Amino acid sequence: MKALRALIIGAGMLLVWQAIVSLTGVAHYILPGPLRVVRAFVANVDLLLAHAAVTGAEIILGLLLGCILGCVSAILVASFPPARRWLLPVLVVSQAIPVFALAPVLVLWLGYGLLSKVAMATLIIYFPVTAAFLDGLRRTEPGWLDLAHTMGGSRARVLRHIRIPAALPALSSGIRVATAVAPIGAVVGEWVGSSAGLGYFMLQSNARLHVDAMFAAMLLLAVMAVTLYFSVDIALRLALPWQAEDTGSTPQGSD
Repeated sequence: MKALRALIIGAGMLLVWQAIVSLTGVAHYILPGPLRVVRAFVANVDLLLAHAAVTGAEIILGLLLGCILGCVSAILVASFPPARRWLLPVLVVSQAIPVFALAPVLVLWLGYGLLSKVAMATLIIYFPVTAAFLDGLRRTEPGWLDLAHTMGGSRARVLRHIRIPAALPALSSGIRVATAVAPIGAVVGEWVGSSAGLGYFMLQSNARLHVDAMFAAMLLLAVMAVTLYFSVDIALRLALPWQAEDTGSTPQGSD
């Protein structure tokens, strides 16, 4: 049912796109029609897939590093007050500076290769994962903590067996947000300076007025982002089967 709904939505968006092109008569070098974009994709499929592999590697590596650093930071902030005083300013600064402003600096420091793009994606992913996981750790049911302390549980055991499991649903929400924004860091880094990737291909196509090829790369990037998001969502649902899904339904027997 979900796959059918996605196909219907996608077909509807393509029809609207084609209707706008047909009714307005806009030039193809400003807004190409879907058929022209498909032809451009077929003509450049090998090159597009090669660039997509580079961008995909940047996104996945950035997502993994961002999630790991975010989880470690959240646990340190929640568990150790001294770490809280040092790490919270870092969290604030990481979001106060626009990522577009950091991109040229990272490219200057880390070069035009994979590393600077992974760093960009990691910076964007780091905050939502840290903030969501930290919020979950802070909102652990007080009764559970009181019971654990009454039974002589150490801080490490309470963290491992109570606080972290209780915070996993919040962490999963942060990871979903991070997955949705992960492509931004990689593509912005490719725009600033790179020799491969879909962002690089888009810039080159735009400079040559191959707008149909640029749209083909954009659509391929969108498909990759949506596929990654739903793959992560399914993995999280399987990993956290106890997390209830709010369907908005009223329980039976209630008034």
